[in-house]
Amino acid sequence: MTRFTPRFMKVGILTAALQELTPRAQRDADPDRAIEDWLLYARELGADYIQLSAALHPSESDVPPEAMLDPVANTLDLRQAFDRVRAHRVHQAMKQTGVGLSDLGYFDNLLHHDAMTRQKKHEFLMRVFDAAALLGVNAVCGFIGRNQRHSMDENLIDFEQQCIPLLQAAKERGLTYRVEQCPMPGWTTGDNWHNNIAYTPGAWIALHKICEKHGVGDQFRIHYDPSHAILMGQDSRSIFQYLKDEGYGFLIAGFHVKGQVIDSKGVSAWGSGGQTMGRGDWIDGKPSNRPADQVHAWKKQVVLADHELPGTARHDPLAYLQNRSVDWLDHQLAARELLPLDVANTHLVVEHEYPAARIQDRAKLKPILQGSLAFVKHIDEAAACMYALQHEVLAGQGIPVQGIGRQAYRS
Repeated sequence: MTRFTPRFMKVGILTAALQELTPRAQRDADPDRAIEDWLLYARELGADYIQLSAALHPSESDVPPEAMLDPVANTLDLRQAFDRVRAHRVHQAMKQTGVGLSDLGYFDNLLHHDAMTRQKKHEFLMRVFDAAALLGVNAVCGFIGRNQRHSMDENLIDFEQQCIPLLQAAKERGLTYRVEQCPMPGWTTGDNWHNNIAYTPGAWIALHKICEKHGVGDQFRIHYDPSHAILMGQDSRSIFQYLKDEGYGFLIAGFHVKGQVIDSKGVSAWGSGGQTMGRGDWIDGKPSNRPADQVHAWKKQVVLADHELPGTARHDPLAYLQNRSVDWLDHQLAARELLPLDVANTHLVVEHEYPAARIQDRAKLKPILQGSLAFVKHIDEAAACMYALQHEVLAGQGIPVQGIGRQAYRS
């Protein structure tokens, strides 16, 4: 007789949820203080893990914070090389707090058209790889990006020439590179909307085939984020089913837990491509050089939708069926039913980008993040229990499951 043994995923949080937890003056002088402070804060929040955010220091970045929809956090400061002494300090803090690391995150454009800018980003990613190896994690999460001067097909060539060496470096260090599929529409003031070529399953498969040719297929994986699926009119169950049907279900190796709530009025005004003119990022018929203007390029996205911090959006079954909001319970069920996951070692990383709640005050933000993390844990536990009961216990005794449930390719 099959026992009831639900398996739960590991729940953590991306440290970009609060960029300035440690004041800039303190962390610039003592870089690893920011990691220690975040481990302590994560314990207060009830998170078991953190995804440690790395980024070029504001003094080194080619993209000013004012031009970003969601400014990144360099919680992991790599202006100086991360060595064994620094790694030991972080490991001690992890031991004292009981909070672990899921992986490291560095989200940037690895295919930038300018060779010097691209080289700077690649060199920084190598530092992230080295830090990951010293910290004992097995993955780095990030983007692929896009060369704005090339077609999408040309970008496949760019990927092969420029990213394969990075994946070979990851392989040498025992790492995988997990790609988040955000299309990044606001990364350019131009008309391009898909500015991260790894934005959808068809592209993931094409990129993986290139990786396989060079012996780094195992280094290329997807860090799936359901918010981007909603933005592009997709749903998680259908995406997972498609990957399974095509024999690529193995590509998804982790999850960002972030939702999206579609604004039907914005869709009515602009359609699914977002605002295409009069955004404010062009002045007098030319792209503006001011970062405060350039951020308006994100109206390609934000006129259509708002990011959801899990648990902050109303329960809306009609929106789930119309792919206008994430059906969190079915997301977790579908992952178990359709993907070949090692569930107990799969990370759910809460990513906070809900604009109205982007509070840079640790005390005010604390109960918000606590609530979201608790929601994610309990939704995952509910899905785990349903899966174990229906697919293991009942199936083991030949008892049918009642009802129909959500179906792929059908909204």
